[in-house]
Amino acid sequence: MSGELDQQCINTIRFLSVDMVQKANSGHPGMPLGAAPMAYVLWTRWLKYNPRNPHWVNRDRFVLSAGHGSALLYSLLHLTGYNLSLDDIRQFRQWGSRVPGHPERGHTPGVETTTGPLGQGFANAVGMAIAEAQLAARYNGSDHTVIDHHTFAIVSDGDLMEGVASEAASLAGHLKLGKLICLYDNNNVTLAAGTDITFSENRVRRFEAYGWHTVSVVDGNDFAAIDAALQAARAETARPSLILVRTHIGYGSPEQDTFKVHGSPLGMDGVRKTKQKLGWPTEPDFLIPDEALAHFREAVERGAHDEAAWNERMSAYARKFPEIAQELQYRLRDELPPGWDSDIPVFKADAKGLATREASGKVMNAIALKLSALTGGSADLDPSTKTILKGLADFNPPPSKNEDQQGSDGGGWSYAGRNLHFGVREHAMGAIVNGLAAHGGFIPYGATFLIFSDYMRPPIRLAALMGLHVVHVFTHDSIALGEDGPTHQPVEQLAALRAIPNLTVIRPGDANETAVAWRVAVETRDRPVVLVLTRQDLPTLDRGRYAAADGLRRGGYVLLDAPDAKPQLILIASGSEVGLIVAAAERLQAQGIAVRCVSMPSWELFEALPQAERDAVLPPSVGARLAVELGVAQGWHRYVGTAGDVVSVERFGASAPAEVLLREYGFTVDNVCARAKALLA
Repeated sequence: MSGELDQQCINTIRFLSVDMVQKANSGHPGMPLGAAPMAYVLWTRWLKYNPRNPHWVNRDRFVLSAGHGSALLYSLLHLTGYNLSLDDIRQFRQWGSRVPGHPERGHTPGVETTTGPLGQGFANAVGMAIAEAQLAARYNGSDHTVIDHHTFAIVSDGDLMEGVASEAASLAGHLKLGKLICLYDNNNVTLAAGTDITFSENRVRRFEAYGWHTVSVVDGNDFAAIDAALQAARAETARPSLILVRTHIGYGSPEQDTFKVHGSPLGMDGVRKTKQKLGWPTEPDFLIPDEALAHFREAVERGAHDEAAWNERMSAYARKFPEIAQELQYRLRDELPPGWDSDIPVFKADAKGLATREASGKVMNAIALKLSALTGGSADLDPSTKTILKGLADFNPPPSKNEDQQGSDGGGWSYAGRNLHFGVREHAMGAIVNGLAAHGGFIPYGATFLIFSDYMRPPIRLAALMGLHVVHVFTHDSIALGEDGPTHQPVEQLAALRAIPNLTVIRPGDANETAVAWRVAVETRDRPVVLVLTRQDLPTLDRGRYAAADGLRRGGYVLLDAPDAKPQLILIASGSEVGLIVAAAERLQAQGIAVRCVSMPSWELFEALPQAERDAVLPPSVGARLAVELGVAQGWHRYVGTAGDVVSVERFGASAPAEVLLREYGFTVDNVCARAKALLA
């Protein structure tokens, strides 16, 4: 490292970032000033990427988990040659800008994942490292390596305080993810104060206890020491690495080492004094010396060379192993292989039926054999969520010679395994499957009980914001789970999930709707999908008598119609309550009341229909509408209108057998009929 040029490049990063924040009069200058040296060493010495092709498959992944320091990342992207101009940089945090306040995947080239909510990026990085390990184990061989890259992250004090990071770090250590390297911006300051008032634990010993390799750099401006630490981390292949770099927030500024420089511009006088302190010209703003730019832009040629060499390896691989190479290409292009759904079962009509969680498990296993991208697991609940992929092994480090290789599915374990075991770590599970999806090559799923979706709301929201293809399987979907009582019985969770933009929530009403729901979940590309499933058995409807289950694709469809399609009354339900409204409709029709039954498994799919098609299902002329759902009524009034009603649950559940709870809470044919007739009075 040349010293003078390196220092000039580091200051270029610092002051591009400072000028961005100052021009916007908004942002976080403290982290870029302190963390620029470690970012510089990583991006110019160790990170493998091609600025001209941000989506190159075998690039290293870089996650700025401390997303408030976004100006640092934007500076690096511009300097190294990504399609991000200086004019873009000048529009930091402005309307329509390509450089928003926190990094957003899909919005800025080179941004791998949306960060800002602390801890999420850290856990995303764990997911990306899992992705690389699984792809490498499945597709590499002794004489061919086509998947070989690292995942790097810059994390902050705040990241390591968040519980999601603790969950993810614990799992990463257990999994021995040796290609995961986190640089810790250890500046001992958060937004409101120094960390001495909240965060005094020994982080080295904590991460060593998790099973991580740790390296400490005592001076965050010593780029030679940072370089050596990265070299040591790269050499460690059996453990993830945490490099603790002692930095100074707001380095060189009048407010150095104080919380005041965390999230506020330096001010014109502060900018001038900081530039003078570090020997940088005070004019012009956004200065990029020619020598520094030329050095940074070496990344373009280097990246093109690395990608070209990889393309040659891929071509040779495809010639030698055409079938497995084609499978890999389908995954990397996010395409579905022909016939992926050909073995999905069709369930026979059955009055007893089966739980939709059971039907889901059968469908998943039928899909998995032909869709290698499908990978996931649960938060220690596989026997209950029915989400194990049988015979496809557990994802875990390859066992040593004296270990018993018996996986949860009888298929052993290795990094090639497709069953992920997250432990009791719902929050990390949500963020890790986001990392898998953001990495590419996966249709990841995570499973738990619906009530515990509350633990996962931040990553679910971020998946929706990023438009990630993630499937969440939530079972035990109502008070009908029974004796476990109100702590485990979801009441408001469906409404909360439906409130998240760009999230498709599907609650199928029987086994065949569940099969269609899985088709939709796999085919959906631009957003996450939630499948909400029952613990209790549901009747499998006779589709010769009722409308085809493929109507689920429309979100809401006429399941059973009134004579001449002229209803006096419309009953609407999702999930387990579909069978209930069918039974009620048959009784009402026997009493001479013209009833239409509408199955509405997904509000989001229904709302995507043209208005005329929605009106064909719910005619505006029919005001007598009754919705029935084992959850809060919130949101249903858009469908029942002012003249309609909702049979719902507006208080917490109770501990009792399911049949007792359903009776006591009014989910009976008698009550549904009575409430329906009241609308016609």
